[in-house]
Amino acid sequence: MSLAVDDAAWASTWRRRSALDKLLLCGGLVVCALALPAWPGSLLVGLTVLVLALGPAGVPARTFARAVRWPVAFIAIGAVTAVVSVDGGGLGWAPDAAARGGSLVGHALAGGSAVLLLACTTPMSDLLPALQRLRVPAAVTEVASVTYRMLFVLLDSLRAIREAQTARMGHATLRGSVRSNGALAAAVLTRSWDRARRLQEGLAGRGMETGLRVLPDERPSSRRFVAATIAGLAALVVAGVVAA
Repeated sequence: MSLAVDDAAWASTWRRRSALDKLLLCGGLVVCALALPAWPGSLLVGLTVLVLALGPAGVPARTFARAVRWPVAFIAIGAVTAVVSVDGGGLGWAPDAAARGGSLVGHALAGGSAVLLLACTTPMSDLLPALQRLRVPAAVTEVASVTYRMLFVLLDSLRAIREAQTARMGHATLRGSVRSNGALAAAVLTRSWDRARRLQEGLAGRGMETGLRVLPDERPSSRRFVAATIAGLAALVVAGVVAA
C-alpha cells in the first residue's frame, strides 16, 4: 500500500532540492495566505501554489486535486458553521455571512494548498531531518516519524482485511457492508493499538532512551531558489496590499 501524495513527493522534480528551501517557500506562502486580505491575497497565493505545483514541481494534476478534495470538504463544513448565528429567534445567517465565509474559505484554501505543495514535493525522510536542523523538539519529530511508519502498516492491514471481507461476500448487501465496515474499523483499531504496544516494548527492551539516529542525505541550499522565493513572496505581499 502507498499514498498518492507520498509517491508524488518521491517523483517530484523538486525531490533533489533542499528541504529547507522548500520549507521557506511553503512557509512563506502560508504566512501570506493568513496575513494578506482574503481578496485578492488568498486568490493570488492559491494561484501561485497551483502554478508551482503543476509547473516546476511536476506534481500530477489528478494527484493534487485528490489531495485537495478532503480539506475542501472540511473547510466547507467549517464555513457553514461560521456564518450561522443563533439568537432568540433561532437559527439564522450572520449579518456579515458572505464576507466572513468568503474570508474563511479563502484563507483556509490558500494556506492548505501551500502545505499540500510541501507534502507533494518533500518526502518525510527529507522533511524530518530538516525540522531537526530547525531545532524542532526531538519528541515532535520522533512522534511524526513513528506515525508515518505505522501508517503504511495500518494501510496494509486495512487492505488485507477488506479483501478477506470481500471474498466472503461481506459487502454484497448494504446491511452486510455496514456490519463489515464496523468490524473493519474495530480490527484496524485493535491491530494499531497492539502494534504500538509491541513497538514501545521493543524499544524499551533495547534501552532506547534517545531518538532514532539516521544519516540524513544532505542537499545544499540553492541561492537562486532562495532569492526567487524571497522576491516572489515580496511581490505577493505588495500585490495583495495594493489591490486590497
